[in-house]
Order: sequence, then structure tokens, then C-alpha cells
Amino acid sequence: MTNFRKSLLAISLMLGATQTYAAGFQLNSQSATGIGRAFAGDAVIADNASVLSRNPSAMALFDRAALSTGLTYVNIEVDVKDVNFADGQVDLGGIDDAGSTKLIPNIYYVQPLNDKWAFGVAAFSNFGTGTDTSSLLKGATFAPYDLIGNTEVTTVTLNTSLSYRINEMFSIGAGVDAVYGKGNLTRYAGNIPLVDVDADGVGFGGILGATFELNKDNRFGLSYRFSPTVTVTGDINVMTSQQLPGLGTQQIAIDYNELDVPLADIAQFAGFHQLTNRFAVHYTAQYTLWGDFDQITTKQGTATIATGSYAGTEVATNVKAPLKEYHWKNSWLFSVGGTYTVNDTLTLRAGYMFDNGVVDQLGSLSIPDSDRHWYTLGASYRLSDSMTVDLGAALVRGVEESLTETSALAGDVNAHTKSTATYYSMQFNYRF
Repeated sequence: MTNFRKSLLAISLMLGATQTYAAGFQLNSQSATGIGRAFAGDAVIADNASVLSRNPSAMALFDRAALSTGLTYVNIEVDVKDVNFADGQVDLGGIDDAGSTKLIPNIYYVQPLNDKWAFGVAAFSNFGTGTDTSSLLKGATFAPYDLIGNTEVTTVTLNTSLSYRINEMFSIGAGVDAVYGKGNLTRYAGNIPLVDVDADGVGFGGILGATFELNKDNRFGLSYRFSPTVTVTGDINVMTSQQLPGLGTQQIAIDYNELDVPLADIAQFAGFHQLTNRFAVHYTAQYTLWGDFDQITTKQGTATIATGSYAGTEVATNVKAPLKEYHWKNSWLFSVGGTYTVNDTLTLRAGYMFDNGVVDQLGSLSIPDSDRHWYTLGASYRLSDSMTVDLGAALVRGVEESLTETSALAGDVNAHTKSTATYYSMQFNYRF
């Protein structure tokens, strides 16, 4: 298991999941082809091996082994403004650089075994987030220190899948996911660490899929991904104040051994229709169960007094507590796209996506969220009968949201957030 975790860590550093730019902290960056058409129909088009990220049953559409590998550059801009508390009497102002830029690779391989079975392996990311609001604290004499700081979550999914063709119309597929997650979370009050988390771990999930081919020009795909709760271990430290019998108010340091991070299940339906020899339309409806992401929970902690004459005194063992509550809601994503074959060499794509935000009653400065609109373009250039290069670009626009988040130190904190993003992606595809 130690060697397995080290291998996953190396791959996760390579994949480098960026800050989220889909609902919650879900990513939409699995392929250049998908980005170019706003991922419309991605669970059933199967024009390259990246379909593995969406629907394993679509491997039944391949008659040759296929390899796809790509790289996506994402530039995220997050504006946080009008951050205030104490009924607006204290205003921390805002920042326009809470986002980041990242490179996100992926790789997929599909191998037909015979006319019934196909096998595939993949490495990609479905979840990730990264924000840094620390600059809000510059010049502040008092602030909601427990809400402001650096938050970063990186995940990588290693997938192994099989598909089986039942007949000319129906195919099914299933896969196993090993999801490696790494999290960093820091909250400081001056030089005092209130929260300091550096932990990683592995969880196991899976995916089921089905493909229905009405004919060669019309087909539908359906899949359901079971995402795990990833239990991470590492350095997980929390500082808090508590009233202790006979000792008064004391600063308590809690060292935890484990942290549970629940990831959301993903269900999607996709359709593809070749309307003419040159033009096709495709679409996707996706439902993500973010309602299961209610809180990040610490486990197996030991609490000791941190300061004063009683420093080092153990006051509790096996402490369990929610580190952060979210209580998000399930969300929908809808996309529609078109593909136009210019000639045997060049194919063009375009798409639009509406991505519904997940925040319900509790907003968060660390993971700002809103409804988003995606406008995308893409192209494929055929180098030979076996090789193609795909390009994809997306302009993503979120809407401005007002939020209120409760600080244990400063009470209710109000703010406005708005996010925008640009995606640029390139992918190489090879059929053996």
C-alpha cells in the first residue's frame, strides 16, 4: 500500500488538479475534444479514448486500440470584494487574485479484446480546488481568521474498465476507480496557526455505464459514477479556545490522525445524432449529488492545552468533530454542441453549457460558487488515418454572488464573489 500511495502521489503531482471551475469543486477538463464541444455528448460520441472518463460502455464502439493524451491550461480569476463583518462596521475590502493558473494532463487507452469485450485504463481528475484569500488580512488588526487563508484540494482518478457488447444495439460497461486525494488548508491569526492541514489518502469508487445504438447515426449513453469518501491522514492540527472546569478558558491544540472528505456521485445522460454527412448535434444532462458533501469531519484526535502553565496537559482523546460544514445541494449541468466535418482533414466543434451552482444556505469564501455559462470552440486536424490532434478553448463566466459565512471569531461575514475562467487544451489521439 505504501508503494501504491507513492505512485499515486507522483501521478497527482503530475496531474496537478486546478482550482475548481464547475459546480462545487468538480472539474471539467478531462479532454480537449470535450472542452471544444462543452462536453456535450461526451459519454457516447467515442471519437477518441477519452470517453473512458465518462462512460466505460462506449468502449464497445472501438474496433481498434486507441490512445489519447492531452494537456489543459486553465486561468482562473476569482474576485472577492466587500468582505465585511460586525454589521458592516469592519470592512476588509477585496482581492481580485484569489484564483490560479494550472496545467492539467490526462491519458486514456482502450483495447478491444474481441468483438464482445474491450478493456481500458485512464488517469484524469474529477475534483480539485484552490483559492488563497490571505491577502485580505493585510493591515487588518482583527479579522475572521478562521475563514481566510489558503485552501487546496488535488485529486487524481486511476480507472480500469471493461465493456461488453450484448448485441448490435446494447453495450454495458463497468470500471473501478482509485481516487487519490491531497489537501492543504491553512488559517492563521498572525503567527498562530488556527488550522493547519497537510494530508493525503486513497479511496475506491467505480462507474457503471450503458450505450444504446439506435443506428450508426443515433446513439445514447448513460453512466453513474460512485465517488468515494476519501480518508486522508497526515498533519491535521486545529487550535481552539475552550472553557475547562477549574481551569477557565484555555487555548486547546488538537492533533488529528484522519480526515474524511466525501466526494459527490455523478450521473449523466448523453445523446449523439449525425443529422447529415457533415453535421452532428449532441447533448448532455448531468446530475451531481453534492448534497452528500455536508461536512469535512476530523477523527481520532488528541487535545492538549497549548499555552500557559498547563501547556502540554492532555484533556481529551479520540476527539471527533466537523472541521468545516457545507450542506450543499445537488446540481444539474446541461450542455449542447455541434460538430461540423469540413473535409477529411478538418473537423470543427462548438458548444454551450449551463452549470448550476451548489451553494444552498451556507456560502464559503474558501470555495466560492455560482451558476456558470460556458462558451466553447474546438477543432480536430487529422495527421494520418491513425493520428489526430485536437484543440479546445472555453470561456467561462460565473455570476456575481453575495454570501454570508459564520466565523467563530467574528460572527457573520458578508462578501461578494465572482469567478471567470479561460481554458486552452491540446490532445493527441492515435488508433493502432
